[in-house]
Amino acid sequence: MHYYVFKITEPTPVVKNCEYLDKFEVFKEAKNYARSLRAELPLNGAVTIKMIHAANQLQAEELLQEKREKTIVMEWEK
Repeated sequence: MHYYVFKITEPTPVVKNCEYLDKFEVFKEAKNYARSLRAELPLNGAVTIKMIHAANQLQAEELLQEKREKTIVMEWEK
């Protein structure tokens, strides 16, 4: 399994555009690449960089497209 790095934009809450950037076999290399890209992004939050571990690029895109519920933060966890 590889580590895939994507640039994600969300023009609307329903649509999520995933742009494939690169693939790595070593976690540390992927992490450093994603961090360097995040450092170059503007602070407005319109674009995000995500790294995901998957068997292939198609599975990685499918995992990124899944709608995940926000976790409930309890009062003592704040």
